[in-house]
Amino acid sequence: MRALCSVILLLVALIGAATAQEPYPSRPITIIVPFPPGGIADLTARPLAPALERAVKQAVVVSNKAGAAGAVGMQSAAVAKPDGYTIMVALVSISTIPEVDALFGRAPAFTRDQFIGIARLNADPPILVVGADAPWKTLKELADDAKKRPGEIVYSSSGVYGASHVPMEMFLHAAGVWMRHLPTTGGAPAMTAVLGGHAAMWASPPALALPHLKAGKIRALATWGASRLTAYPDIPTMKELGHDIEYYLWAGLFAPRSVPENVVKMLREATRQAVQDPDFRTAMEKIQTPIAYLDADEFREWWERNARTLAAVIKRIGRIETK
Repeated sequence: MRALCSVILLLVALIGAATAQEPYPSRPITIIVPFPPGGIADLTARPLAPALERAVKQAVVVSNKAGAAGAVGMQSAAVAKPDGYTIMVALVSISTIPEVDALFGRAPAFTRDQFIGIARLNADPPILVVGADAPWKTLKELADDAKKRPGEIVYSSSGVYGASHVPMEMFLHAAGVWMRHLPTTGGAPAMTAVLGGHAAMWASPPALALPHLKAGKIRALATWGASRLTAYPDIPTMKELGHDIEYYLWAGLFAPRSVPENVVKMLREATRQAVQDPDFRTAMEKIQTPIAYLDADEFREWWERNARTLAAVIKRIGRIETK
């Protein structure tokens, strides 16, 4: 019996060693997108997948796992086996969802420390747009009017605590004004609210704003970036206009925290190659989303700073009860 046990233990050890030495990747990789098809995360992940395939010489497939504003898919990625075969393209909400859970005293769907950032892929500042018939030609005119009429001006967003609600709250706080919030169910409805006159403005992703700016249906007053957008050089930044705030609609590639170092190294190198892939770059140009790549080390530091800023905004917004 002792001899048999020894043989079994030896076999287990050999199998474990063989598994540990298995080259990565040796089977398909899945990219979880925690949002429905058609959004910026999906439109980033779809061309990224074939670019990564060419780098790692294995199939890379995209799996949309939408629900609860991204929390369902992010939680799924957080608890996935940390072997590098499940990774995720997530947006700025990876930082805000845990803060909202904490605000309401809920058990978190996931926490930021369950992930390791492989790379930041893009980072676009939104644009503050108003309807073409709005009376304000500058951000100062808007702020001055809002101070005279607290709570009368309405802005729309893609949802409470969402990617366009947070930057508007940053602006309102910096300008010392109060406006009414009209949350909707997404970016398209938020833009429709402005076009239809139900809201005066919103913080629009550049890609959504472009066709309406060209058609003269909306007017741009400012962007939230550190510098002016290349595609919109005439739009001033909030900082230029005296408001020391920045905000970005960014997408990053993530893996579960305990992924082995050699796998992280491979993913970092593959992503570095993928963002230079001509097809990926063309895809990003088509959706007016410039690549803003940061490798893991730079991304980790940037993400930490960005998350602290967003946490402070969520706490300042406070609890908003929704039906």
